[in-house]
Amino acid sequence: MDQRPVEARADVLVYTSEVMTAGLEVTGPIVVTLYAASTAPDTDFTAKLVDVHPDGYARNLADGIVRARYRHSRTTPALLTAGEVTQFAIDLWATSHVFLPGHRIRVEISSSNFPRFDRNLNTGEDQATGTRWQTARQTIFHDARYPSHLMLPVIPR
Repeated sequence: MDQRPVEARADVLVYTSEVMTAGLEVTGPIVVTLYAASTAPDTDFTAKLVDVHPDGYARNLADGIVRARYRHSRTTPALLTAGEVTQFAIDLWATSHVFLPGHRIRVEISSSNFPRFDRNLNTGEDQATGTRWQTARQTIFHDARYPSHLMLPVIPR
């Protein structure tokens, strides 16, 4: 699906590479390491890997999500401390794809990818029975101290 309508939203961060001058093969697992802080005790962070064609068409290749309360363990939830910078690993699974000359690599970061993934109430309440929700204000860090990044398994040519 063309990701341009999603990328135009104010609540989606978009990082785009320069135009590829040669083909770039990516084969294997993809992980986004994200350093972020939230105003909410629980929230989601999502990431997408996108191939941007020369005409602007933005094709989703892989995506993933991490629910903050399960960032360390799926069986032992741990809520966030508001405003504290936390490291998140977002597994985008694996792919095998060649970014062709003239194309760009794009990464989208958001706090939701509904309806693909369930909503998060951002309150820390049980997702199945909770009735209260709150807006989460997210801050993403990408500097020397908090080096958010995308790990791509590039295959040498």
